[in-house]
This record gives sequence, C-alpha cells and structure tokens, in this order.
Amino acid sequence: MSILEVDLSPFLKNGDEEGKKKAKDVIKEACSDCGFFQIRNHGLPLDLINQAIQLSRTFFALTDQEKLEYSPRAASPLPAGYSKQPAHSLDKNEYLLMFQPQSGVNVLPPDFRDVAEELFLQLREIGRLIEQIVNDCLGLPPDFLKEYNLDRSWDFMVALRYFPATENDDNNGLLEHEDGNVVTLVIQDDVGGLEVKKDGQWIPVVPAQGNIVVNLGDVVQVLSNNKFKSGTHRVVRLGEACRHSFAFFYTIEGDKWVAPLPELTEEAAKYRGFVYKEYQAMRMRNKTHPPARPEDAVTISHYAISD
Repeated sequence: MSILEVDLSPFLKNGDEEGKKKAKDVIKEACSDCGFFQIRNHGLPLDLINQAIQLSRTFFALTDQEKLEYSPRAASPLPAGYSKQPAHSLDKNEYLLMFQPQSGVNVLPPDFRDVAEELFLQLREIGRLIEQIVNDCLGLPPDFLKEYNLDRSWDFMVALRYFPATENDDNNGLLEHEDGNVVTLVIQDDVGGLEVKKDGQWIPVVPAQGNIVVNLGDVVQVLSNNKFKSGTHRVVRLGEACRHSFAFFYTIEGDKWVAPLPELTEEAAKYRGFVYKEYQAMRMRNKTHPPARPEDAVTISHYAISD
C-alpha cells in the first residue's frame, strides 16, 4: 500500500485539459481518503532541491554553539531561526525556520540564504497551484480559495534534521499529528521515515528523487466540512542516519475566521468557527506544555460539533 502519485506537468503546459482532469481525479481521491499524495513534474528544479538538502546537512553539522548564533531574534508568529527540541521532548529533531524573504525576521546563515529564499518562493508558487486544484476538486467557484486566502505573510518553511535512533529511547522523530494549516509541501532526503495513517495502518512514504509530498491541513478539513481530510502522519527514526527534510507550510493569516463553507455544507456543519491564530496558539501550547496524556492535546476535534 502506498500514497497516490500525481504528475503536475499538465498544469505547467497549455492546453492539456485531459491531463489536468486525470490529475484532479487522483488528487480528489487522495484528499477524500487520507489527505496525502506525492507530486512530480512540479517545476521545482532537482538541482535546487539537492543544493538545499546539502546546505541543510552542512548547517546542522555545525557545533551547537555555532548553530545557536542563528537563534530567533525578532517577534514573529513562530520563532524564526534555529531551535532544538528540549531533551524531555518526545519529538527528536532540530530545525531552522524562516518566513518570506522580505519579512525582516529571518536569521539564516549567509551561505544558505540565497538557496533557502529561492526554495521558499518556488514552493509558495507550488502551494498556490495546489490550492487552486483543491478549489476545483471541491467544486468551489474559480479562485474562491485564492480570494479567501490572499495574505501570504504567515507562510513559513522549516529545514529539519531528525536525530538517529538510539538504544535508550524509542524511534519517534515526530509524534502522530495533523498539520493545522492549509497545505504542507515536504521535500525529504533518501533516509525515509515519514509515515501516513491510511485505513488504520501506517504507510511509509518512500522517498523518490525530485518528488514533493503534499498533505492537507486542518483548515481545508474544516472549510470542506470533512469532505477532504487533514492527513495524519508521523516521522520514525530509521537506523543510524540523520533524516533531513524541508517542510513548507502554506497557511492563512492569523486573524482569519475559519468555519465550514456554506457552499460545502449541504448537511449540518461539523465544526464551530474559530480565529486561526487562537487555534495555532493552543497547538503551540501542546508543544511547550505537553498534557499529561497525549490524547488530551488540543486538535481540530476541539471545534467539532457532536452529532
């Protein structure tokens, strides 16, 4: 069993309407099923992907003291710069987070900056394309989601390194969860470890050169009134190798109101509406002040309306 793969080349050429229809059919199936799929022929150059992964490896190979020189320095929705999960955290990774290049809050190594900014901008364009395709798959009016989600200032990208598994702890790299945003795009190296929950089973997302992994987040699940799924996933640590990846979070502005769309609510609404930044604050608290029981962590079910 594996997640579906989609060829996006019809959307980068003019006139291939049949190819677009086939791709949309596959994406609609994936979004209705597990909220995950992979894309190829998406326009992001393989050379840029490889260069970004190599620069990420170089950065995370620095000493802790050298990496801490890039710690967050300015106020932003999330701490832009280098951070490492605390020793007691169940997640075993470190990361470098950035917002859009002109944000003024990024703290990046000089030799990493140009490549990271170019990767950010290109992934944002792919995010726009996926949003447009999801819009069409849901049967919404043309550009509906684009107009709903014009503000791109909360988009962010994270370079991650997951530590190797050890004999002293479990193999968790990132606990089972769903993303809180609109769409996430993931570039992973050849180590593997990303797994998707599908039909109650964990399915490895086997790395394929040049592919980008796509998953929907909670915002789309709520807007679609559960027609499309927010993908449940985790990262497990495999063997002695570090895992490097980039995750681009295509999201919405913090003051945005999120609720099931009337256009997609033929039956009763399955969620109460909420302000996006308030939900994100609760999700952050899950990380900074983990509840005693993992099942008590706030997820989108906090807003679910029981039947």
